[in-house]
Amino acid sequence: MTSPQTDMSPEQFRRAAHEAVDWVADYLATIRDLPVLPRVRPGDLTDQLPAAGPERGEAIDDILRDFRDLIVPATTHWNHPRFHAYFSVSAAGPAIIAEMLAAALNVNHMVWQSGPAQAELEQVSLGWLRDWLGLPESFFGVMYDTASISTMHALICARELVCPEARREGSVGGRLVVYTSEQAHSSVEKSAIAIGIGQNNVRRIPVDDEFRMLPEALEEAIESDLHRGKQPCCIVPTVGTTSTTSVDPVRAIAAIAERARAWLHVDASCSGAAAILPEYRWLLDGCERAQSFVVNPHKWLFTPVDLSAFYTSRPDILKRALSLVPEYLKTREDARALNFMDYGVPLGRRFRALKLWFVLRWFGREGITRILRNHLAWTHELADEIRAHPDFELCAPVPVSLICFRYRGTDDQNRELLERINASGRAFLSHTVLNGRYVLRLSVGNVRATCEDLRITWETIQSCAAGLPAS
Repeated sequence: MTSPQTDMSPEQFRRAAHEAVDWVADYLATIRDLPVLPRVRPGDLTDQLPAAGPERGEAIDDILRDFRDLIVPATTHWNHPRFHAYFSVSAAGPAIIAEMLAAALNVNHMVWQSGPAQAELEQVSLGWLRDWLGLPESFFGVMYDTASISTMHALICARELVCPEARREGSVGGRLVVYTSEQAHSSVEKSAIAIGIGQNNVRRIPVDDEFRMLPEALEEAIESDLHRGKQPCCIVPTVGTTSTTSVDPVRAIAAIAERARAWLHVDASCSGAAAILPEYRWLLDGCERAQSFVVNPHKWLFTPVDLSAFYTSRPDILKRALSLVPEYLKTREDARALNFMDYGVPLGRRFRALKLWFVLRWFGREGITRILRNHLAWTHELADEIRAHPDFELCAPVPVSLICFRYRGTDDQNRELLERINASGRAFLSHTVLNGRYVLRLSVGNVRATCEDLRITWETIQSCAAGLPAS
């Protein structure tokens, strides 16, 4: 009679883990040899995998082999230095190690006593980051998974502030209104949908020629809603919009929010990290007046997905909105024992702080500053080359590390160009639509990126543009 499969012995684990670590080291060292975008079609991987799970356990060697031979070739390599799509992203070596250690500890720090080190390290690491960004010391930090969830919590706080009965009574009857820019992330609308405010009660405020929210248009929208018996609930400006990294005038918007007695939430998830640089502290001008603020270390601070840093000047409102303590989770009160379950919808909380702590300690503020400065310098140098090229044009300002540009041709030609670039495997870009035109987006921010990577990307773009079909 055979014995059932059990967990790995220490010897089995050590051997397999060493093999995995060796693979990771080789992967990071040779990642430029891989196509950024895999050459697969939808369903290819599914067709290669068994339709049903195994009845009996399999050898780790077989599992690792299939990871290397099946999973990796079907992967889009976000950790590639020439991954320029969507937003800046990368996972630094120290953070990869931290993820392994966090998985080994497997702690859920929903209450302080279930994870004392985890709860306190979350506060400490977020305090360091807050100070480096120049945010007020009074800002209380919480880690969530993504900025979308952070924004949802901001809207929950806003609803609690202006309509506290909604916690018990539910629907707010279409009375509350949320305001954001027409360039804002879709998570603002999704959050309004999720908590019962409703998509029709989200006002998309027009923007100026640089894609920044117009304060005067915001004031007009609020006045119109007040005349209709609506109540302003939350205003969400963006520091680094998804399409263009435009920066809304937060200070002017904050004054409007204060007059309207609405919660002010600043979405700096994409670009806020640049404020660690003294010369880019202007990005967060006015953010000290916000009731909540979000920045994502998993975007431009070399921390693996997922980690979103949410700060609020009103943790009392956050706790009042969401604290719900069943008997089996009651613990002894202590002013220094923070129970993070009181500050979010999720009860389960993985040990995200460890990887951020590793990153902040390994690089230090000086190291992060140096890398971010390089990214910004290379971005602006490339933007200048694109601007000077007769076949290309810039389509938006370049405040941080994203370039929006297009080939001087039709939308169809630009779609074809993007497909050619991505099919080459040498780089991966994404797109948006600005002023009704199809535009390519090139984001810079991988921790291992070099000036040479940007040169290869630019040469690839020009090569792929050659011989585009006539319009």
